Amino acid sequence: MLESIIKINQAVNGFIWGVPAMICIIGVGLLLSVRTRFIQVRKFGAAMKNTIGKIFDKTQAKDGSMSPFQAVCTALAGTVGTGNIAGVAGAIALGGPGAIFWMWCSAFLGMCTKFSEVTLAIHFREKNANGEYVGGPMYYIKNGLSKKWHFLAVLYALFGVLTVFGTGNATQVNTIVSSIHSALHNLHIIDGTVDERANLIFGIFIAAFVAMVLLGGIQRIGQVSEKLVPFMATLYVILAIGVVILHINRVPAVFAMIFKSAFTPQAATGGIIGSMFLSMKKGVSRGIFSNEAGLGTGSIAHACADTNNAVHQGMFGIFEVFMDTIVICTLTGLVILLGAPNIVYGQAAGAELTISGFTATYGGWVSIFTAVAMCCFAFSTIIGWGLYGSRCIEFLGGEKLVRPFLVAYSFVSIIGATINLGLLWDIADTFNGLMAIPNLIALLILSGQVKKLAIDVDQAEKSGTL
Repeated sequence: MLESIIKINQAVNGFIWGVPAMICIIGVGLLLSVRTRFIQVRKFGAAMKNTIGKIFDKTQAKDGSMSPFQAVCTALAGTVGTGNIAGVAGAIALGGPGAIFWMWCSAFLGMCTKFSEVTLAIHFREKNANGEYVGGPMYYIKNGLSKKWHFLAVLYALFGVLTVFGTGNATQVNTIVSSIHSALHNLHIIDGTVDERANLIFGIFIAAFVAMVLLGGIQRIGQVSEKLVPFMATLYVILAIGVVILHINRVPAVFAMIFKSAFTPQAATGGIIGSMFLSMKKGVSRGIFSNEAGLGTGSIAHACADTNNAVHQGMFGIFEVFMDTIVICTLTGLVILLGAPNIVYGQAAGAELTISGFTATYGGWVSIFTAVAMCCFAFSTIIGWGLYGSRCIEFLGGEKLVRPFLVAYSFVSIIGATINLGLLWDIADTFNGLMAIPNLIALLILSGQVKKLAIDVDQAEKSGTL
């Protein structure tokens, strides 16, 4: 049975993440960049000033909404997760060091894609019966396109509900369990064998904590995210920069290897990896898994923000992709390529490969800190994606389904603690691809609207309101 599932998923995954998908993802990102005159380059300084520069301006949100800071933290909670740790490790192991280069490429275009998603989400959002702002791809499809395209909104919400269980929960819990196990093993507290009972206990504990946060409502989600995200990102970045500094003499050679491997992966991986396309496929797919540009999920959190300025909130989209992929994913890649003693190319890898990069540099004692950081990354992602799933199920069946969904979503943590990692990542990649299709079609059709809204950025900057 399991072998049949693997074969079916591999076939679907190969089609979804084949040449057409690469063309669509890159093509839509390029079209939006051209139509906004590469806003991610022109307004990069303004984006950083209005995000990093004002990120600690924590205004109080009205009931039924989040502050702009809480909204960006919740979106970052969804993006800055195991895709940055286990996802990057898997991309390098399966696609070679060149996968990092393709992550950069997807992120460059993805900054504009996510700007477009967030801006449209604010522009076309609405309020539900509880007075809460709701928005995202299903709403900008519903309110921005004609009725003949509304089936895309239903498809997006349906794929979204299915995606959150794997991408947002099971893979994250699996990484929590793996990182804790690796840390305890490196500290010689346990041997290398996996204790299924311990994994089950971890899964039950995580499920209970997830339910407690998510069932507390939109404002509790925002409150947890705004405290957890800055802490985890700062801790991880400091540890990663330390690895780079301690291996600074090898950094130029590693960057040279990344660029060379991007176009000649066979030479870089000893002939194990078959082609440059595999490197591109792993880099782009794991990059999207990490920064979510093209999936539209982050815009669901941004739609909850207590703001009327769509393009101002759109600036956070540029910041998120830059921070997530250009900064954190790159640092993870450097930690692995500089610190990991033995990378076995052609075999699936996860958080343990990233941890080995840290421990080879600092020693086994650092395992506890990396495990804490990774647990925070993964848990924050579970919370962020719980919000995404609840909005999708609400769109499909109304608010009466939200609480039962959140309970079911919480229990998936138990399954994620005990299932095969390789299959989890493959299924997550498949659902991500399915989710991206209706969103990319909507962005293509609404690119003219994005162009009009992007003009507001220039006008706001001239008037001093940006």
